[in-house]
Amino acid sequence: MIDGIDVRLKICGMRDAQNIAAVAAHQPDYMGFIFYNKSPRYVGEEFTVPSDLPSTIKRVGVFVNATVDEIIAAARRHSLWGAQLHGKETPDECAAVRATGIKVMKAFPVDETFDFAVTSAYRDAVDFFLFDTKGPLHGGNARRFDWSLLGKYDQSVPFFLSGGLSPENVSEVKHLAGMNLHALDVNSGIESSPGIKDSGRLTDFMNAVATALK
Repeated sequence: MIDGIDVRLKICGMRDAQNIAAVAAHQPDYMGFIFYNKSPRYVGEEFTVPSDLPSTIKRVGVFVNATVDEIIAAARRHSLWGAQLHGKETPDECAAVRATGIKVMKAFPVDETFDFAVTSAYRDAVDFFLFDTKGPLHGGNARRFDWSLLGKYDQSVPFFLSGGLSPENVSEVKHLAGMNLHALDVNSGIESSPGIKDSGRLTDFMNAVATALK
């Protein structure tokens, strides 16, 4: 939660132990680690989540078209709370991961052509949706989409909002009042370089959210 406001915060694209500790001091609700090797924020083969990461911060692994077995193995190795799936994962695959006790977040890339009806097939197979900007990358396109499009969503499953969030634009979340928004997912908008978050920009981001939602 942000200053007691019921909008949660996820910081994604973490991989550096020192930076993880600095971000953890801000007490986000979730921290995301990318296990997709084509991402500039890929954690790498030797990565381990620091053992002193507070248990109050839920660990989320980000995957793109990984197999169910690969996701489960990574979740066990890194004590992941959840799996964020950015590929062409089917409802059955999502359900298989979820059946092991791992929370599942299915991501959808959104632009003006996106049909929110496609989410209905996943409604009973996941815990959350994540709406991100459609672009050439599987997430991390550093652009926001037109959030007014979320008015077309039936709000049946709580969602994470991603895509180009920054201290400069996050105050606009006030226009999402009444929607089933669970958390804000910020990545490149608070970075000094890929995978490294700037503590000052994170503070600015959190303050902007708190001010907007008062």
